This record gives sequence, C-alpha cells and structure tokens, in this order.
Amino acid sequence: MLRRLRKAWGQVEVGALALGTLACPLCGPSLALRLNRSDHGVRCLRCAGSSIHLAMGASLRARVPDLARLDAYELSARGPLVAFLRRATHSLQVSEFLPDVALGSELGGIRCEDMQQLSFADASFDLITHTEVLEHVPDDRRALAELHRVLRAGGILMFSVPMHGGDVTIERACLRDGRIEHLLTPVFHGDPLRDGAGILAFRDYGRDILERVRAAGFEHVEFCAPQIAPAWLALREVIIACKAST
Repeated sequence: MLRRLRKAWGQVEVGALALGTLACPLCGPSLALRLNRSDHGVRCLRCAGSSIHLAMGASLRARVPDLARLDAYELSARGPLVAFLRRATHSLQVSEFLPDVALGSELGGIRCEDMQQLSFADASFDLITHTEVLEHVPDDRRALAELHRVLRAGGILMFSVPMHGGDVTIERACLRDGRIEHLLTPVFHGDPLRDGAGILAFRDYGRDILERVRAAGFEHVEFCAPQIAPAWLALREVIIACKAST
C-alpha cells in the first residue's frame, strides 16, 4: 500500500488534482480521482480503471447490444476491463504475448497468443477488444487481418491505441530479416507483465488508422467518443469496426 501511495504521489500534477462522483461503466457507482492529465492519470477508486478502461466500458455499453450473449476475446489477461467482460459476456478468452512460449499454450494459467498469427479457428468470437496493444505489433496489417479472420460474421472489434494528434501514422521501427530496425528514436511503453521493463512502440498512430482497419476487411469503421461525468473526465476515442454479416 505504501509503495502504491508513493507511486501515486509521484504522478501528481499541480493544478490537475480532482475528485468527483462517477457512474463507472465497468463497476457501477464510484469516485473518479484525477492525479494528472494523462490517459493513465485518472482512476476509478473502486475498480482502478483508467480513462482508457472507462472509455472502453462506456463504448461497449453504448454500442454493443446483448453482451451477455457474446463470446468475447480480450488481448490481455487482467485488469478492470477483463473483470467487466468476465461478468458481462457469455464467455471470455484472454491472452498475452509471452516470449519463448508456444502459441496457444499456457504459462501460469495465461494463454500465449501473437496477434499476427492467432491459433484460434476461423469465426471463433463475436467480440474482440484490446487496449494499447496494436502499436507494439511489428506488422499491424497482418494483425488486423487475423482479428478479422477469428471474428464471426457480424462480429465487433473495439480497441484503443495512443494517437499523436495528426492525420498520418508515423512508423518508428520495423522488422527486417527478423531484426528490429529503428527508423526514429526508440520509444518504450510500460508493461506490467515485464516488471517495469518497457515494450517497444513500432508506430505512433494518426487518424488514418481507420483506413488500416478498413483495409483488413472491416466495415462501419469509426471513432467512438464516449462521454461520462464528471465533465473533466476526458476519455480516449475508441475505434469500433464490424465484420460483414454475410
């Protein structure tokens, strides 16, 4: 607890502190605490959901009917969104990318999957979600095609990625002959599964990400901008897309 308090205190931004009542889309009545103005600076005090988690929860509730009838797949193994999906959907499959673990097998109860070559059969799920994952995948076009493959007809893809604010995606790194080639100064994002070690960002997405999703075969691709109280709770835009019904 003391460690958590020290970490939270280190994130405080002067002038940004705020506390307000929250109808959390993931856990119900709660309070929202804002430590700073970053995406991770807001937390639901009941489920610990960040503004990214809250945006996903609000978008799911607003845009995905009959969650209780859906077989879902989330590309992380823990956290507030996973807990919500376990309660709300008919079934939930979760996974992480675990280096040196065979795809489709488990380590410590966690299934290993690579978004670029999923081990699931075609048309396995009605709903696929992921947050802050796609920017870390070397070949995001291949990954989106795989997500399209394992979705059932009429299925829904919903996810979030960091956006740099411009129109065009900036490629930061690529794989050549199995080795990483840095095109720009390397940027690493935090990864709770790797004890504080960062994970490389291959790109900074622009608003043209919608075209990448459409190119993978998805329809009705758009940004969803959920809003919930309090007013200072600025939520990340979420990307939502559908697989054709026939």
